[in-house]
Amino acid sequence: MSSTSSAGSAASTLITVAPTGAELSKEDFPQLPTTLEELVETATACEAAGAAMIHLHIRDTDHRPTLDHGYLKAAVDALREQTSLVVQLSTGGSVHDPLEQRLTVLDAEPDSCSLTCGTTNFGDDVFLNPWGFMSDLYVQAQEREVVPEFELFDLGHVHALRRLIDTHGLPFGGKVHVDFVTNVPGGMPGSPAALMAAVQLLPPEVTSWAATGIGRAHLPVMAAALSAGGHLRVGMEDNVVFARGQQVQHNRELVERAAHLAQVMQRPTMSTDDARALLGVKDRRTR
Repeated sequence: MSSTSSAGSAASTLITVAPTGAELSKEDFPQLPTTLEELVETATACEAAGAAMIHLHIRDTDHRPTLDHGYLKAAVDALREQTSLVVQLSTGGSVHDPLEQRLTVLDAEPDSCSLTCGTTNFGDDVFLNPWGFMSDLYVQAQEREVVPEFELFDLGHVHALRRLIDTHGLPFGGKVHVDFVTNVPGGMPGSPAALMAAVQLLPPEVTSWAATGIGRAHLPVMAAALSAGGHLRVGMEDNVVFARGQQVQHNRELVERAAHLAQVMQRPTMSTDDARALLGVKDRRTR
């Protein structure tokens, strides 16, 4: 496994911003970007700060998570028209969305989609990802030329990734990019030791990996990933506390800090063109 096998990846860092998620409420966090206008503003600001990909959960007019095609397609089209970001849609939705509806996310023609490699406890809920769903999503993404990002919440998910590749071959574009989502209650711990254990088990087909630290694991996981050649995902989906007693007011703050740390580590932020090469995505941009 190599994190340096694609253009631009050897000396630069892919920063993905996950601005909204499906868990937080607009009432509790009014700064959470939930409308299309807020998403476009957030995406534009985060691209300027160093992000090259955006991981989207969409909300309806009541700010509730939705997988409605109209909302998803409008967001994909708007971000593609007004930014150069790689647009990735979550196929996780919320933990309450039915599996069949989660597959319809691909109808919105994103550049990339998340593909979580197994069921995991998610706080008091269960994030359901049985083998049949994972397999169907993988094949449909291949057919629609959408690049999956494999989300790994636990070591067993690394093994499931191996099984997917063995069963269905490589994804569209030929690259395999994973994101370790750490510190979810019920998943792998948000510690450098746990992250490095998981990295060591990655299949050789993996061409790049990123890491996410939920909550207080945000900074130690970010530092561990950068030091080991990995990439980063940051955003209010994963963390709403910038420092003790200081709430995040805009996703740009988290991207700027990640970009600064990447610069200090002499792995500056990756351009959107280099991100497309790293991930093997189909260029659907209109600008």
